[in-house]
Amino acid sequence: MRIRQTIVVLDAPDLAAESAFWAGLLDGEVHAGGDWHYVSFDAGWQIGIQPAPDFVPPEWPGEGPRQQQQIHLDFYVDDLDEGRERVLALGGRLLQPAADPTVPDRFDVYADPAGHPFCLCVASGEAGATTEPPRRLSVGRRRGAALDGSAAAVP
Repeated sequence: MRIRQTIVVLDAPDLAAESAFWAGLLDGEVHAGGDWHYVSFDAGWQIGIQPAPDFVPPEWPGEGPRQQQQIHLDFYVDDLDEGRERVLALGGRLLQPAADPTVPDRFDVYADPAGHPFCLCVASGEAGATTEPPRRLSVGRRRGAALDGSAAAVP
């Protein structure tokens, strides 16, 4: 099977707010079409936004009876402080700052306007060049993307 295109699709109660957030954060372009929006990026990938009027955002870090996180996105950046300012200016929320801001491999956890969790990460090597990702609260391997939209695969 050949994969021709991959689109990450997020559910959201407000398509315009959600697509504007991701376009602003990742320097993308919003394409609005009725009940479906998508944000395209120069690197050729997209984030789709579909309506979910009864959407219940996940509870992070997953304690309590509410919907718990099922997936999140990682974005590798050069400057965590600059990234934080941009996320907050666009309407995102800081859920958890980096545990130790002095270590070279660290991450902040945020929520987008609809409440989807995502991380901004910095690594001591170039994104994708490290053999291990920064220590995480979740288990497993992940893929991330730099804010410029380039892939940051972790083997």
